[in-house]
Amino acid sequence: MVLVGPPGAGKSTIGRRLASALNLPLVDSDELIEQGEGKACGEVYLEHGEKSFRELEAGYVATALATGGVVSLGGGAVLNDATRTLLKAHTVVWIDVSAEEGIRRTANETSRPVLNAADPAQHYRDLLASREHLYRQVASHRVRTDDRPPQRVVAEVLGIIDSL
Repeated sequence: MVLVGPPGAGKSTIGRRLASALNLPLVDSDELIEQGEGKACGEVYLEHGEKSFRELEAGYVATALATGGVVSLGGGAVLNDATRTLLKAHTVVWIDVSAEEGIRRTANETSRPVLNAADPAQHYRDLLASREHLYRQVASHRVRTDDRPPQRVVAEVLGIIDSL
């Protein structure tokens, strides 16, 4: 089970709870990057720039996908062609959030340089617009998180798993 979606959608929160419910490990690609590179994911992004970061990230994503656990991917992981190809062999759930809710959830975060902009709200909307087709392409299922507590989202994902 792989979770994809934009920043602030709830992938990490849902991933932790889902992994616990399934008695599986959670493998978060951002955490793998931090462990492997010895610094915060945002710092790695700033040091490498987006293009090089996405190439580096793809290697960590491949490692994460090979674990057999619940995998939570960074919001931009789907931008990499190799990652999208690897995802074809997995059940992928798009953890989705509206632009307004995503903006609210990420408004005070400084750890996500991909969201740094003069107009963060418009930047978030643009980010969603540019990635939505990729989330749609890789996901076999889509779950919205707006106005829903994590346990309800997890229950919906568990229902998806039961139906497979």
